[in-house]
Amino acid sequence: QEASVIRDGKETRIPVSEIAIGDTVLVRAGESIPVDGVITEGDSDIDESMLTGESIPVMKKTGDTVYTATVNGSGSLRIRTEQTGKNTLLHQIITMIEGAQGTKAPIARMADKVAGVFVPAVLLIAAVCCAAWFLSGRSASFSITVMVSVLVISCPCALGLATPLAIIVGTGNAARQGILFKNAATLEAAGNIDLVVLDKTGTITEGHPEVTDIVPLNMTENELLALTASAEFGSQHPIAKAIVRSAEERGMELASVSGFDTVVGKGIVCTVNGRKIAVGNASLMEEVGTDIFAAAGHYNSLTAEAKTCMFVSADGTIAGIVAVADPLRPTSSEAVSLIKSMGAMPVMVTGDNRQTAEAVAHAVGISEVKSEVLPQDKLAIVKKYQIMQKTVAMAGDWINDAPALTQANVGMAVGSGTDIAIGAADVVLMNSDPRSVPVAMDIGRKTVTNIRQNLFLAFVYNAICIPIAAGLPYLLGMGEFSHMPMLAAAAMSCSSVSVTLNALRMRGYRPAFANQ
Repeated sequence: QEASVIRDGKETRIPVSEIAIGDTVLVRAGESIPVDGVITEGDSDIDESMLTGESIPVMKKTGDTVYTATVNGSGSLRIRTEQTGKNTLLHQIITMIEGAQGTKAPIARMADKVAGVFVPAVLLIAAVCCAAWFLSGRSASFSITVMVSVLVISCPCALGLATPLAIIVGTGNAARQGILFKNAATLEAAGNIDLVVLDKTGTITEGHPEVTDIVPLNMTENELLALTASAEFGSQHPIAKAIVRSAEERGMELASVSGFDTVVGKGIVCTVNGRKIAVGNASLMEEVGTDIFAAAGHYNSLTAEAKTCMFVSADGTIAGIVAVADPLRPTSSEAVSLIKSMGAMPVMVTGDNRQTAEAVAHAVGISEVKSEVLPQDKLAIVKKYQIMQKTVAMAGDWINDAPALTQANVGMAVGSGTDIAIGAADVVLMNSDPRSVPVAMDIGRKTVTNIRQNLFLAFVYNAICIPIAAGLPYLLGMGEFSHMPMLAAAAMSCSSVSVTLNALRMRGYRPAFANQ
């Protein structure tokens, strides 16, 4: 397979395997993108269904990231290569799926233990039957035929196939929905979830907040925004990025910053043009000794509208408020409704103030809300529910969600989140759609049910067929079956085929609420 690269100002066709990091790749409409990279020129609708399961193309423009094996829909793109070969997202996904399919769920380990006892037990049954029939006066030929029939008809194969096939089909089915399970134990645990902790920002909301209100108290609106944006320039938090973006859109010059420090879960403090600046929540204002009474009325009215307010303090005096709003994901309400319909309780956690948190929770139908929480509080909340004997799933996308994602029985990272959150999670939701949470739960339940069905078929088969092969028909006066070994072989094959077909039946399964 070849691709077009720009080298020395000329377009050259080279094998994809020879593309190096930093190369500029030219991808025309209808072509598959051969690398992970950043668009440096052009815009287009990109079909990412191979990665996310989402059939609707995604609009990408200069500065956006694109991935290997996605398809350029319309415009011509120039892409700066960031990753190739085994380092691409596609290869990581393939490795993750293969790893999950190669692991064993707890129920699979139980089946292995049963199979370990089953084989010697069958050998013993065959030997005892042979000896018993011979000692009862039957011929050596009949006794040996019974022994062979028992050995042939018994089917540890079905026990061995029962779980791996279901897991392979289940993880493959999930991958087609844009859901990546990192191991089989997580797939089983997903089927037992009865409480789902949802982080607000980036999971229930889009994770791309926009500045909606600027309320200055002792300076102009532009001065307040410029001061706040300068202070927040060094932060990677979504709210900080929104404030900086708003200032840049107004063409503002940002001042240099010194002494920048992040106060986890509260905000930031720094020095801008010699002034001590703090931007954050009420807790941070209390910590730096700033009285926020003058801004209280504005704060209450803005938070009632589900807006997140950032207090701005300059040299210990309240300078104003910058409010941002993060729009709800369009499918958040449906996701919450589906979680409830599956018998699980949704809980929303957020570092936002109580008024904003309750407004968002009410909009999507969540009654249990934990607001103004720090990263360690999220971890404690998950632990508290686990102590209450709940099987807890945690869905989040930011660095501060990582401890809770690790602690949860099933940690789910939204695909648009940070590498740290994705690394801490057990499940990656590639399409960032909150409906993927109940889809993952549903696939987990269906997979576990399928495994139990397979084990049931295997046990019932052996419970019925081994006595028949051992000579039960003769004891019931039905005569001898000289052709029993051939019948035993056919029955054994049917047992393995039935388990296989039952597992493959899941390939056609699609949750009614799966992403279209």
